[in-house]
Amino acid sequence: MDEEKSKLRMDELVKILDDANYNYYVLDNPTITDQEFDQLLRELEILEEKYPDFALKDSPTKRVGGLVIDKFKKITHTIPMLSLPDVFSYDEIIAFDERIRKSGIEPVYVCELKIDGLSVSLHYENGEFKTAATRGNGTIGEDITHNVKTIKSVPMRLRKKETIEVRGEIYMAKETLKKLNQERQELEMPLLQNCRNAAAGSIRQLDSNVCAKRNLDTWIYHLPNPEDYGIKTHYEALEYMKELGLKTNSSSKLVKGVNGILDFIEEYTKKRPTLSYDIDGVVIKVNDLASQKKLGFTSKYPRWAIAYKFPAEEVLTKLKDIIYTVGRTGRITPNAVLEPALVMGSTVKRATLHNEDYIIEKDLKINDTVSIRKAGDVIPEVVERKLERRTGSEIEFKMITNCPICGKNLEKKPGQVDYYCLNESCPARHIEGLVHFVSRHAMNIDGFGEKIMEDFFNLGFIKTIVDIYHLEKHKEDLIELEGYGKKSVDNLLEAIENSKQNSLERLLFGLGIGGIGDKTALLLARTYKTLDTLSEKTKEELQSIKDIGPILANNIEAYFKDVDNQTLIHNLKELNINTTFLGEEIKESEWFSGKRFVVTGTISFMGRDEIEHIIENYGGQASSSVSKKTDIVIVGENAGSKETKAKELKIPIWNEEQLYKVLKDLNEV
Repeated sequence: MDEEKSKLRMDELVKILDDANYNYYVLDNPTITDQEFDQLLRELEILEEKYPDFALKDSPTKRVGGLVIDKFKKITHTIPMLSLPDVFSYDEIIAFDERIRKSGIEPVYVCELKIDGLSVSLHYENGEFKTAATRGNGTIGEDITHNVKTIKSVPMRLRKKETIEVRGEIYMAKETLKKLNQERQELEMPLLQNCRNAAAGSIRQLDSNVCAKRNLDTWIYHLPNPEDYGIKTHYEALEYMKELGLKTNSSSKLVKGVNGILDFIEEYTKKRPTLSYDIDGVVIKVNDLASQKKLGFTSKYPRWAIAYKFPAEEVLTKLKDIIYTVGRTGRITPNAVLEPALVMGSTVKRATLHNEDYIIEKDLKINDTVSIRKAGDVIPEVVERKLERRTGSEIEFKMITNCPICGKNLEKKPGQVDYYCLNESCPARHIEGLVHFVSRHAMNIDGFGEKIMEDFFNLGFIKTIVDIYHLEKHKEDLIELEGYGKKSVDNLLEAIENSKQNSLERLLFGLGIGGIGDKTALLLARTYKTLDTLSEKTKEELQSIKDIGPILANNIEAYFKDVDNQTLIHNLKELNINTTFLGEEIKESEWFSGKRFVVTGTISFMGRDEIEHIIENYGGQASSSVSKKTDIVIVGENAGSKETKAKELKIPIWNEEQLYKVLKDLNEV
């Protein structure tokens, strides 16, 4: 194939692939199979390798990442990116409509889904993609062009040669988050908490390879200067942006009057759980642009648009009983036992009632009909009792006076709302040790928290560390608890089983030996390799290790001589819990070996724990406080007082760009 034919074929392939992307990502109407797409893309890659001078800078082959930047540049928005005022009730929507009508406007509205993602501004020149920026403070945002180029629903070339700015939302689909977390779990990486945070974290990566793998998506919903394109309504602007090849949401709808708005909200309140992406409300805009101009703006918001936020879902159920749990500090918490009710997709049987004053203030009685919801869409809470449903069979609430675990008298300190069991020997005090054992730096059993452990203790499921590994016996009971279902319980039991394969240092830290922190546990595990070897060491032998003093050495020796502790370790071995060091041996590095580091602030490309782990693997020491002994302080965003102290002490400081270069040199990023 000669050069001229090759160039024509390359141009043809670019058009075919761009059209395929447009049909797949924008119109949701695939025209070729994935296999055909991959074959055509590979053909284009081969031709571009052979004839690099003919390769277009916006070729589909350039969308897989590869660019790494040193830091985010600033971009000033020519037209400010304003946010919308939030409303939370139908009354506020009615008031909004009345205000519009009082200004002499008979409005038609556009209702749009409020995507839970990250705002973005896209700039095109003569139809070619140039830059992308975040909202920032509304006036100045960050240049995220290198990452937005990896988003396949963002066209690198519009279907018309327009110079234009458009705005929308970058988001991550629910299924994408699920797959990413499955991969991260297999790699023992921290899980991404939700779609919005995952999208925001991805778009702020300095390395576009990372963003490319996150499979982000966009919805475009705003044209800041529609009059420049002869457009007279917002809905026409949406249609025009779609014609240009941008991805707009087909759910957007023209409605008349308040009833049309409320019908749209009701429709998508029901559809919300079935959508492939997260929404947290509905945006309502006056459609006519001349009317928008007449209504104008406040200093912060447009007067012609509002964002309705979905309320937490409330359902009615029966308050069957009030039971009490004891926390690790002895604090008594009353809890509602509820008739099972389905709230936002999960069955709720219990909810915290916090304290005596909370119950009295809400005038709750046993056998009341109450409304419940999930605060923040997560935690079940009792909203109110339904007075009109009382029958006379309700039982007055009376706070208990004795600890439900040990029976000792409860006390309420002056000026406090909580009751406490002050018995230092109360079995509930064991909860603290159990919480520590499952914590992130110890056995790292995902799904456990202090509240969950308190519940399991009070219900009698877990009294000792060994009981954690017998929780499978209570599986059916666990499924019935508040906030749990079969999937959650299966995940928890799987996490417990997986923890048996942890390296020795996690178990050693989890045992709670006095003075052994996670870093000392790692030092001991690396030195002695097995728990048996460590348990046989005398305090004199232990003190031969750097940083192990006489008090700590004595604590370790005493722990392993204790008969109860020997029984615990024997039982853990019987459960096939690993007692051998599985970690990496210390590597050599001029950057880290023998130096003391403090990591502070938020590092955009890596978590603090992971950074400290790398430091220690290369012979460095990670510390939590800055002192004269500190060699280097690594600072990210919002570093705060530690950075200030480092400057006062004239300690060398690495920013995240310098850290990235060092880690890249070591092949750790």
